[in-house]
Amino acid sequence: MRSKDKIAYFYDGDVGSVYFGPNHPMKPHRLCMTHHLVLSYDLHKKMEIYRPHKAYPSELAQFHSEDYVEFLHRIRPDTQNSFRTELARFNLGEDCPVFENLFEFCQIYTGGTIDAARRLNNQLCDVAINWAGGLHHAKKCEASGFCYINDLVLGILELLKHHARVLYIDIDVHHGDGVEEAFYFTDRVMTVSFHKFGDLFFPGTGDVKEIGEREGKFYAINVPLKDGIDDTSFTRLFKTIISKVIEIYQPSAIVLQCGADSLAGDRLGCFNLSIDGHAECVKFVKKFNLPLLVTGGGGYTKENVARCWTVETGVLLDTELPNKIPQNEYLEYFAPDYSLKIPSRLIENFNSKSYLSTIKVQVMENLRHIQHAPSVQMQEVPPDFYIPDFDEDEQNPDERMHQHTQDKEIQRDDEYYNGDNDNDHPAGS
Repeated sequence: MRSKDKIAYFYDGDVGSVYFGPNHPMKPHRLCMTHHLVLSYDLHKKMEIYRPHKAYPSELAQFHSEDYVEFLHRIRPDTQNSFRTELARFNLGEDCPVFENLFEFCQIYTGGTIDAARRLNNQLCDVAINWAGGLHHAKKCEASGFCYINDLVLGILELLKHHARVLYIDIDVHHGDGVEEAFYFTDRVMTVSFHKFGDLFFPGTGDVKEIGEREGKFYAINVPLKDGIDDTSFTRLFKTIISKVIEIYQPSAIVLQCGADSLAGDRLGCFNLSIDGHAECVKFVKKFNLPLLVTGGGGYTKENVARCWTVETGVLLDTELPNKIPQNEYLEYFAPDYSLKIPSRLIENFNSKSYLSTIKVQVMENLRHIQHAPSVQMQEVPPDFYIPDFDEDEQNPDERMHQHTQDKEIQRDDEYYNGDNDNDHPAGS
């Protein structure tokens, strides 16, 4: 055991100020809420806090197609009607709308994940956290499922410069399809996704039979689950599968996507995990003492997302947090009981013991095809992505503080709201 893990935490307040639209379930404001909760528990005093660099288009194009990146860079709400063909081609629209500062939003959350991977590569930390990242649905040439740039793929590509094998684990309620697809033909990355499958649930992929192809055959693991899975069933299956994966695959780094839409009561989810159950998975992965990159992901009941990722920040710091939420800027969101933990609910678990046993047997059988960790001939480590050299301080400060930066200083009436005006809580819910 290491004496004390060194934790790096990445955050830029601008990432929480963008707005997907009035009826869109994705609320980046949840990232501000999470950060303020982390601060209120004094967790920042136990970590190194960094503002990530904004990822350059050349970095994003390490995975995404250049024309897609260029389009994201160029498109704006006031010009989008002139680009209907491209919008359709790149899958921008209702799920993935064009909004103000879209590209900067992508640059910030992706920069955080790339920076996290670099600090791990350079052994400057043991665990790196970017709650703004984890947008696992984005594809090489298109947006998908509220995700535009796949920061996870770019972070893993960075880790692969120093690590022969990287393990990707995903506990979002939705299948981690974008990451799986990116590495479907290689044994350098094993992807393991625990998710709801069936009933036309988005994205519709992630059957246990999807196992990878060519050199990647048996290196994609899918654990398809049904509605209502609870802490006991989920954590037992998680620990069994992840233990065997690490024993057989022997990764030298892990990326853990902690989508909080697998929590009980999520606006879009259908699982029944408590925060303690969700956090138990984080605690278990941390115990392997491998370089660990932790990201956020889905999560559409904002106050529970903030609770979950704060608890999990505490877990990564080996810090137990009091259940009573301290005074902070967003305290009223946690009314009426102002407590950190949320319990699971009294709903039916459609995952029978026999069903879960069948899934476990199939996964274990697939793992048996991997006799031992694949041998990788490591090439000379390439340099970090090329970063254009410029000095921000030399720019005219009046030009740097352009209008949208000034606008961010103003609280939005349609985003910062309380009680019955919160459109996260439809009437009657």
